[in-house]
Amino acid sequence: MLSIKVPPLGESITEATVSRWLKNEGDAVAAGETLVELETDKITVEVPALKAGVLTKRAKAEGDVVAVNDTLGDMDESAQPVPRAATATSAPAPATAALSLTAPSPAAVSPTAPAQPAAHATQPPAQPSSMPAARRLGAEAGIDLSTVPGTGRGGVVSKPDVVAALSAAAAAPVAPARAAVPAMVVVRRSPAGSEPRESREKMSTRRKRIAENLLQAQHATAHLTTFNEIDMSAIVALRERMKEKVEKEHGVKLSFMPFFAKAAIMSLKAFPVVNAQIDGDSLVYKNYVNLGIAVASEAGLVVPNVKDADSLGILGLSQEIAAIAKRARDGKLTMDDLTAGTFTITNGGVFGSLISTPIINYPQSGILGLHKIQDRPIAVSGQVVIRPMMYVALSYDHRIIDGQHAVLFLVKLKELMEDPASMLID
Repeated sequence: MLSIKVPPLGESITEATVSRWLKNEGDAVAAGETLVELETDKITVEVPALKAGVLTKRAKAEGDVVAVNDTLGDMDESAQPVPRAATATSAPAPATAALSLTAPSPAAVSPTAPAQPAAHATQPPAQPSSMPAARRLGAEAGIDLSTVPGTGRGGVVSKPDVVAALSAAAAAPVAPARAAVPAMVVVRRSPAGSEPRESREKMSTRRKRIAENLLQAQHATAHLTTFNEIDMSAIVALRERMKEKVEKEHGVKLSFMPFFAKAAIMSLKAFPVVNAQIDGDSLVYKNYVNLGIAVASEAGLVVPNVKDADSLGILGLSQEIAAIAKRARDGKLTMDDLTAGTFTITNGGVFGSLISTPIINYPQSGILGLHKIQDRPIAVSGQVVIRPMMYVALSYDHRIIDGQHAVLFLVKLKELMEDPASMLID
């Protein structure tokens, strides 16, 4: 018998949540095949089978919190896979007799005929794999998850699947009542098939850690935000002129992010205190930039960083940012991707945000917030013109960064973005 253990999860990470089992008890497993996925506050960890065999026991359920070296289940290297429930060779007895609207035959209800077990009755199907939120909602709504088609990988039933089933039930025609309700009687009931007024879902390990880190950033820093706005005309024109060529020759879509990344790196070089950190009673100045890029994924916000981003040009930054964003959305980030960042950029503009005050990615000292590009009237050489404008925000730790440095950082960033040719001189 071989125990399946929770592997080391990375620096300072001691627990995870069982996100999804990919194998059922009795399934044959090849060596190296993924058995279960664990979700930490930073990444999703796949636990593979060390040897070929059969999964005999799942000791932890989806949604359970586990610690490093906990037993997740057992495998038998010599066992044979358990066959699925066999279908009856003869006509099966109707499993849904209780739901039949026709009357049973007299023989079936004869008080003198003792009930005989059906020799060839079909075994009930196994309960489909489902997410914890789906099971809770199904229990509250009284819906059988075996009747709900799962759209998740491997047929897993998720909460949206249950909500869709409830909506379908609400849309189905309702059988007429057998007796009319007296006119003076007022009957109050919830809409048929409507979603419960409230539902409760346990926070994932990642969401809890995100909450803890955000509170720590607010409590451990002197948080302040400074704003400026950028005329994006020059960058918009440059991107429109170059994006097809870049995608054709280098296989990467040219977005605005690598331009902001390069401008931020050059601004950090001009004002290195924004890239520094406090360590006890010392200031640690970083002579390199590990640039964090906030990425929204299905599992929550993650901030992987491009190592030594200051050594890359705009094209190199575009390729690296696209690569780490894809790994983040695919759940393939490593601990190295998520540690040792020195400065972060977050882009709420992709979701339509016009202005915000981003929270510092502690223990870093600064974070740059980008926002929606919006046509606005501005004064240029005494004339009112319409230009594509963007608000930018720098949130910073006022203990180490003075307001003067924060303002000058944003002014430098603005100058570089409004004259992108100047970014070639580094």
